[in-house]
Amino acid sequence: MAKKTSIDHYSDLLKELKSGDRKPVYFFCGEEKFFLDKLQDVVEGLVPEDQKDFNFDLLYGRDVTPEKVLSIIRSYPMMADERVVILRDFSKLSSYSEESSYGGETDDFIPYLENPNPTTLFVCIDSKKPNGRTKLGKAIKKGEHVRYQEFEEVPDYKLADWIMNWVKNQHNKTIRPPAAQMLAQYVGSDLQLLSTEIDKVCTFVDTSDAIKKEDIKKIIGLYREYSVFELKDALFERNLDESLFIAEQMLQHSKANTGEIIRSVGFFYNVFSNIWQIQRLSAKGNSKKQVQKTLGVSNNWYFNKLWKDASAFKLSEMPRIFETLLDADRAAKGFSTMDPSTILLLMIKRIIN
Repeated sequence: MAKKTSIDHYSDLLKELKSGDRKPVYFFCGEEKFFLDKLQDVVEGLVPEDQKDFNFDLLYGRDVTPEKVLSIIRSYPMMADERVVILRDFSKLSSYSEESSYGGETDDFIPYLENPNPTTLFVCIDSKKPNGRTKLGKAIKKGEHVRYQEFEEVPDYKLADWIMNWVKNQHNKTIRPPAAQMLAQYVGSDLQLLSTEIDKVCTFVDTSDAIKKEDIKKIIGLYREYSVFELKDALFERNLDESLFIAEQMLQHSKANTGEIIRSVGFFYNVFSNIWQIQRLSAKGNSKKQVQKTLGVSNNWYFNKLWKDASAFKLSEMPRIFETLLDADRAAKGFSTMDPSTILLLMIKRIIN
């Protein structure tokens, strides 16, 4: 059985939270804030608006003590079957409060996790993972009454797969791998921004066919003769004249040259990060299949494209290229007196040469 993705876990949790067969305690954590925020919205939506004043609490670890939280989750709902309590930033819980000198310890939650209030849905959300070697960590991760789920950050080289899965799961549509790659490389790794662009594309593309590159260009405003994708093709062919010509055309048709350069630098940083990952693993003697498995890229078309891109440069060139991108980013953000056109053209020359 294939390993479940973050989207699979998210979809499972959506069904579970909206069903009548819920755990009394949930603990969501990890670096991927997108899923944590989405799940918070879902949990908040479980409480009718007219009941929120009495049966819903949104708490933040930095503002409350364990004693205060336990007092709230042990109380009973008013004129309802259930109350919902969300605690953000569990790891920031303070033991001290202004009202009293001591407010308990986080280990005080252990008895509650073993015997929770059946009329309270208690949801903890934290970017940090609990320490599984502690008693509290074991109670959270392995407790009979607790559903624990981590959401790790989606690496750049998995974004195209993530987009294809998200389009299928959330919109019941399909998107072709080249279109998913284009969206990933243009928008970047911000899943909230990606989901917004996906919503846009799926709403306005009126077709039962798979979403194509042309659809992505049309919806997110890439319909112009030259874009960063054409620049990438020319640059990877080491065609300096063509690369410089495309860059000049991009700047001529851009509304804000500085923004164009910053977006281009981010685009190429993602591209070369993928290349570096593949080259690093290949240099260790891994086969193409082993590299694909290690990176966790399930789509063969997309991985073959990455593999081809990686062949255009050497591993020894990566430090110079990343230094070039950093210099261009700093220059575009005001750490240089060069004009935008010079910054972009110099970046291209340094990458090719």
